[in-house]
Amino acid sequence: MSLKQIIKDNANKAFDYPKLKSNKLKEAVSFKIREKAVLATKARLAENHKTFNDYNDEQLEVIIADEERKIIDDLKTKSLVVALAALGLNFFV
Repeated sequence: MSLKQIIKDNANKAFDYPKLKSNKLKEAVSFKIREKAVLATKARLAENHKTFNDYNDEQLEVIIADEERKIIDDLKTKSLVVALAALGLNFFV
């Protein structure tokens, strides 16, 4: 392998590094959101005196997806409030 090829390969890896880290971060956030959604689903089912066994996989997936959506919406709202507070616009709070 020539020196030129080695330099080119290392340069490509350097430019791909932020993308790789970004993907890992997205996966980690998605995993945490999924964990919280599963816990919220357990709580939701417990309120109705149900268990995971009372539903099939498709039904559980719909319930968990709904909880994920709620968590993401909540995070967006909190992020907006924090951004406004940082700008000194706290009249929404």
